[in-house]
Amino acid sequence: MEALLDVVDPELGIDVVNLGLIYGVHIDESDVATIDMTLTSAACPLTDVIEDQARTATDGLVQDLKINWVWMPPWGPDKITPDGRDQLRALGFNV
Repeated sequence: MEALLDVVDPELGIDVVNLGLIYGVHIDESDVATIDMTLTSAACPLTDVIEDQARTATDGLVQDLKINWVWMPPWGPDKITPDGRDQLRALGFNV
């Protein structure tokens, strides 16, 4: 999870962990990480950018990375961490 703090949502400029987009991380016996992750919008065109950032962030920590895009439960502002809220407020968002 700590490495994923370097993965930034390109539209909001806040990391995916503090936005509450990471629902879970599992590392299997082959050292392959699978991330259960959602997006703020199912229509987000930037999944490739986020996947590339996640691979770069976890390079050397795991053998491989897979992202399991999930839509349930749906993401909502309630999933944003207190740090994420502070970051969004600093950008002028009212959260």
